[in-house]
Amino acid sequence: MQELPDCLYEGNQPTLITPSSPTPNHSLYLSNLDDHHFLRFSIKYLYLFQKSPSSQTLKDSLSRVLVDYYPLAGRIKVSDVSAKLEVDCNGEGAVFAEAFMDITCQEFLEHSPKPNKSWRKLLFKVQAPSFLEIPPLVIQVTHLRCGGMILCTAINHCLCDGIGTSQFLHAWAHANNTNASLLVQPFHSRHMLDPRDPPRVTHSHPGFTRTTVEKTSTNFNICKYLQSQPLAPTTLTFTPSLILRLKKTCAPSLKCTTFEALAAHTWCSWARSLDLPLTMQVKLLFSVNMRKKLSPELPQGYYGNGFVLACAESKVQDLVSGNIYHAVKLVQDAKARITDGYVRSTIDLLEDKTVKTDVSCSLVISQWAKLGLEELEFGGGRPMYTGSLTSDIYCLFLPVAGNLDAIKVQVSLPEDVVQRLEYYMVKFLDGKDKEEDHSLA
Repeated sequence: MQELPDCLYEGNQPTLITPSSPTPNHSLYLSNLDDHHFLRFSIKYLYLFQKSPSSQTLKDSLSRVLVDYYPLAGRIKVSDVSAKLEVDCNGEGAVFAEAFMDITCQEFLEHSPKPNKSWRKLLFKVQAPSFLEIPPLVIQVTHLRCGGMILCTAINHCLCDGIGTSQFLHAWAHANNTNASLLVQPFHSRHMLDPRDPPRVTHSHPGFTRTTVEKTSTNFNICKYLQSQPLAPTTLTFTPSLILRLKKTCAPSLKCTTFEALAAHTWCSWARSLDLPLTMQVKLLFSVNMRKKLSPELPQGYYGNGFVLACAESKVQDLVSGNIYHAVKLVQDAKARITDGYVRSTIDLLEDKTVKTDVSCSLVISQWAKLGLEELEFGGGRPMYTGSLTSDIYCLFLPVAGNLDAIKVQVSLPEDVVQRLEYYMVKFLDGKDKEEDHSLA
């Protein structure tokens, strides 16, 4: 894997792109699902396009779409009244940087096939005292020697979830291709997700824990251990035929979706690769879109955080037995628990600011494969590659350009753990199949 060359910036970079016409000036309330510490980061996408539209066209269309998505041109602040996060919708603008990199699309795909530290060059680093002071939307367009471009976007997760970020990016692409109004208007208000008065925690929430001054738990903190190590990324591509074969390992008695099978298999492989004590209790946290699970449903165009984390729990010994049936059933049960009542209970639970997402002994999976990211089109064709700018110990399920039914599993772990994870992820295939299937090499 080769290091990418440096980006060359011309003139005064970056610039601020403001809405093209006046926008409302007010504070936008953020729900408890927006405003908790687990989401205080930016969702960073990378797209590789074979053809690059002009920068001026991209800037003009961004300026127009920020009229509709005006909170993304604002700034995050802490409310004077409630100490909660809110958006100061002041129209200050999105950060837009433009650069050139001496590389071609093909060289990028060949020499740098998965996220690594040199990819960070592709997104302008905003100098700010804290994360909250970074503008909610940061964009860099990097022009390539072949006439292609790499588009990187960083969107504050407190404002948007994965569905919301995809909705915004498709709106920008639509504005870049036509002057017609947006097909889906953004719904800004978050008050449909207000806590009840008084809050009522009516369900158990094993995905959360209360922070205490004294930690009496003797459990090994997997998350802290992993973050203290040098990490190596891995990307494994599961084609439709492989996914079907994986599903058959727990058939015919259990029908399951692609996500359920792949999430369960990844969880089991992760537990085995870490060589954890057999009696240890571990969790799988995964995002579930709850827009249509509420009564009434969230309105079309809602781009705030409309997901909750489902939680499956198991002892390690039950995950490493070699059959994913047990894990698939746990994933299905965790999904089934996400109801209107569960979501309302989660919102009420998060009124307690000592409550944190329990990542200490958890694998966290975020589903990006069904967001439509691979269909983003700015006028020069669909992306040759789409994915995350960075790789973390949290696991991403990503789309595969040109194969809508395939899924990439991406995660970063210590080198020796990565090797074991890759081995266990393909162990359900026999030796002959492993040699023939290059996508899992």
